[in-house]
Amino acid sequence: MHTADDENYQRGYEWWLMVEAKKRNPNIKLYGLSWAYPAWVGNGTGSPYKHPNLTAGYICKWIKGAKDHYNLTIDYVGIWNERNYDSNYVKVLRKTLDSYGFKSTEIVAADTKFAPISSDILSDKDLASAVSIIGSHYTGTLSSGDAVKTGKPLWASEDYSTFNDDVGAGCWARILNENYINGYMTSTISWNLIASYYSGLPYFRDGLMTAIEPWSGSYTVSGTIWVTAHTTQFVQPGYYYLKHGSGSGKLQNGGSYVTLVDKNNPKDLTIVIETMTHNHSKCVRPYLLPYTVTAQSATFILKGNFSHITSLNAWLSKPAFNGDETDYFVTIDAVQVSGGKFTAHLDPDTILTLSTSTGQKKGSYGDVPPSKPFPIPYKDDFEKYDEYSEADYFADQTGVWEIRQDSVGKKGKVMEQVITQRPITWCNDADQPISIIGDVTWKNVNASINAMLIDDGGLFLAALVDNGGCQVRKATGVFFWINSHSQQWTISSNLSGSNVVKRGDIAVKRNQWYTLNLNTQKEMVTVQLDNVELATTKTSAQAGFVGIGTSSFIRAAFDDIQITDVS
Repeated sequence: MHTADDENYQRGYEWWLMVEAKKRNPNIKLYGLSWAYPAWVGNGTGSPYKHPNLTAGYICKWIKGAKDHYNLTIDYVGIWNERNYDSNYVKVLRKTLDSYGFKSTEIVAADTKFAPISSDILSDKDLASAVSIIGSHYTGTLSSGDAVKTGKPLWASEDYSTFNDDVGAGCWARILNENYINGYMTSTISWNLIASYYSGLPYFRDGLMTAIEPWSGSYTVSGTIWVTAHTTQFVQPGYYYLKHGSGSGKLQNGGSYVTLVDKNNPKDLTIVIETMTHNHSKCVRPYLLPYTVTAQSATFILKGNFSHITSLNAWLSKPAFNGDETDYFVTIDAVQVSGGKFTAHLDPDTILTLSTSTGQKKGSYGDVPPSKPFPIPYKDDFEKYDEYSEADYFADQTGVWEIRQDSVGKKGKVMEQVITQRPITWCNDADQPISIIGDVTWKNVNASINAMLIDDGGLFLAALVDNGGCQVRKATGVFFWINSHSQQWTISSNLSGSNVVKRGDIAVKRNQWYTLNLNTQKEMVTVQLDNVELATTKTSAQAGFVGIGTSSFIRAAFDDIQITDVS
């Protein structure tokens, strides 16, 4: 909802993603969390909490749209990603959810840290009633005394965020166990599921697997996927951990173990053991205090419901750090249990799952298409897309970019920056909307695009753009602007347009199409407008993406992009 009266359930990829996830596992849970809010929910205040009924209504319309348009049930909803929360808003959200008929949708709060939400819940009965689950991000496997006192489920509601090599797999193995052992957290959610953003952008490959080449179809299934399988192929949401000291705990020579049980079948169990060493399991954050893990034999005694077990099926992963071959999720010989007792011999940097269940295995996925560079020369007239969708290969960094039917210039479909107010953002990204495309290593390119200002202001075509994400405000490169306010063209070396390299006067009108051309070659830049050369100058920019954007949150349309290599 870009505005208060703008409900649209076609835009974005999240609907598709949730539908496809449910096809593969109908039991999967869906959890919505706002990173940014549209400006209108703040009604001019810049806060999502000043008008809580507006914000809660916005969230509930999204949940209702998921059900009405896609038959998706949103199981959980958060407050605001890693930002302050407001107790009154949480209570209003609970009441609004109930009034919409979403009593089963549970609130996770506050998606920051366990304090102060936990102490507030202990002192505020209405808040305690509104919040079902306490969620914290990047906990370092620790919760807090107050969080445990609440008696509510504790979640690491965002975690991992680590490069998905073997060390990243070690990080994931360790925190999946120790979030429960150290912090009593019963859910750990990876940020993110699949890393699908360009190399050169922040947090590259911080996902359980990587898929960054839609043009080739190439992807990488990392060790983190098989580390996940050590838990998720054996249990489902609703299983429970056995208590500390009675099935879950620390190993004597380093490492940890947890035991999970299906409450509907309490005679079966799964034990997940990890012995990841300090240097081979570092996560991006927080800092990990040094510790030691050595080879050991650990003896387990099964009692009560489990005393009948005579063998446990076994799966082993051993990431390689010394040049050895890496093995993940390998089926090994079953462990024999005698008189309710068995001993596991454990090397450092090992993940071992022992279970009464059967049939789990390392998945197969055929031959992965070979990696290919971005397809250049490249062109797109945007006609093939559905309206409100996103164009291939463009990565929006600030602003909202959608395919729209051009009603002004009547050119057919165009790519348009559509929001006219700065959102209530999660991070201080930029005041200039920008979408990028291509390769961060590009040096010598010729880019052209047709562009039109729908609102007064400026728009640009850029090359050699070197940054994105929350750091996009600092992006440098070559930015070729035209502006209807100043009636000038400019070349700037930064996204804000403040570092002007060249400028000149030119008549620029709204609702008129212009052709911008930008050539970067051997430290020289040439710009043309409507096939007329305006300037040639030097640049210190080294390499980066092609980009398009606007000077502020104004509407502008772009069409017929073309990019060629002029090396």
